[in-house]
Amino acid sequence: MANIPNNNLVNAFESNWVSLLISVLVIGLLFWLSRRRVGFGYRVLIAMGIGLVVGASLNALKLDATSIGTIGSIYVNLIKMLVIPLVAVLVVSSISSISSLGQLRKIGIKTILLFLGTTGIAALIGLIVALVINPGSGISMQTTEGFEEREIPTFSEVILNLVPSNPIGDMADGKVVPVLIFSIFIAVAIVQLASRKPEAAEPVRQVVESLKQVMNQVTKYIIRLTPYGVYALIGSMAARYGLETIKPLISLILATYIALLLHFILTFGSLVTFWAKLNPFKFLRKMYPTIAVAFTTRSSYATLPVNLEVITKRLRVSPRIASFVAPLGATMNMNGCGGVWPAVVAIFVAEVYGVPLDISDYILIVLVSTISSIGVAGVPGPASISTTVVLTALGLPLEGLGLVLAIDAVVDMGRTAVNATGTTVSSVLVAVSEKEFDRESYNRDEEEELEFSRA
Repeated sequence: MANIPNNNLVNAFESNWVSLLISVLVIGLLFWLSRRRVGFGYRVLIAMGIGLVVGASLNALKLDATSIGTIGSIYVNLIKMLVIPLVAVLVVSSISSISSLGQLRKIGIKTILLFLGTTGIAALIGLIVALVINPGSGISMQTTEGFEEREIPTFSEVILNLVPSNPIGDMADGKVVPVLIFSIFIAVAIVQLASRKPEAAEPVRQVVESLKQVMNQVTKYIIRLTPYGVYALIGSMAARYGLETIKPLISLILATYIALLLHFILTFGSLVTFWAKLNPFKFLRKMYPTIAVAFTTRSSYATLPVNLEVITKRLRVSPRIASFVAPLGATMNMNGCGGVWPAVVAIFVAEVYGVPLDISDYILIVLVSTISSIGVAGVPGPASISTTVVLTALGLPLEGLGLVLAIDAVVDMGRTAVNATGTTVSSVLVAVSEKEFDRESYNRDEEEELEFSRA
């Protein structure tokens, strides 16, 4: 009898039929839960639990889990697909939304610098805390096939790599920072052109706005796949290493909340005390409704109406400043999601995959976190997108993102509260500098009743 040639598809099914069948059932269950309107965060946590159980079981029974890993890789590739076009469009859209160059210079630059500055400090604090706690210790994973360890560049090479030379080529090569810088140039040019020739700039703004809406829709599609991706990535990891994989996530949550708390106390406390010259405890009492809503809703947009009222009615900032800074902050200010979180995750992923980082990488973490924060907050899952940008810029495996998505809901409450607080603090600081802060009313505790409190 002639030998039957090997068939890769048949061989793969024979060795993976158990994990493949389980995955089909799990995906069906997660889809059914989505149709039953089970909350997204709950589905992600359920997916994490199922992935741990399935992976650990396959590990104990010595069964192949390649099919689960393939599903996870598909999810990671879809995230990679988003990064460059999404960030480029959102950065251009965010900055070009400022109505005039004069506004950009006077209020806009102050606001954006405050957003970027505090986000940079947040990333630095997250970096330091992660290096001290080292949340990735205790687990070691192999890098994916085809992953090439980076050569350590010189400092001059690092600087040169940040400057765009061929934007299209940089996009094709996945170089995030040059694309970000090029996008900033385009956005500022649109604002300047709009101040002189509105009719010439308006079509470009409309195209950018349309592209933003399209990319936001594509992002929603990918974010909806997160429960399935979490199941596959956690399941694949647990199948390889067993239940020991859950322990580092506890350290990751701890490191994140310590960094968030330090940023809240040291950065915001110092700015309120020494720049605005206000009692930080009184300030905290007045803005508490914003923190409470942000922490419970985990949404900067949901917090925006409350924050606007708090800024104008309790903190006594002029409506002109509040109406500019607060909405911009809901889209651009990401102290928690774009500062602390990407820095902590980058150190975690580097440790887990055994990728060495040096001082130039640490500088890059802070720089990329700061620049990327100006655009990605306006999309679903901003922390995941901004973290993807940082991991991509560092050349770290994006599979590491899947390891932390399961705890995203737990840390997102703290991240959003810090984001909203940063916007509130920035509003007061800009108002103080523009002499549009009613200090006397603030000190006399003249507070109007908030609309939402009447319900």
